[in-house]
Amino acid sequence: MDDITLDDVIEMLEGVREGVDYENVTTLVDDRYLDSFDILAVVSAIDDEFDVEVPAKEIIPANFNSAQALTAMIQRLAEED
Repeated sequence: MDDITLDDVIEMLEGVREGVDYENVTTLVDDRYLDSFDILAVVSAIDDEFDVEVPAKEIIPANFNSAQALTAMIQRLAEED
């Protein structure tokens, strides 16, 4: 996938857990909007939807606390691939 947008990532996140204000929340992990099972589902969804593998070293709160951080990580990993 070429251009991965914030809207694409928000749509993916809503498929994992609905009812979260992904555009504005910047503490998805810290405030437990996403739990460990959700994180695993997000990692799987990133692989399925964007064909990007998330290495274990990238699974840290800083990369998962906001849709913006996730978008940046996915774009970076896609470019490295």
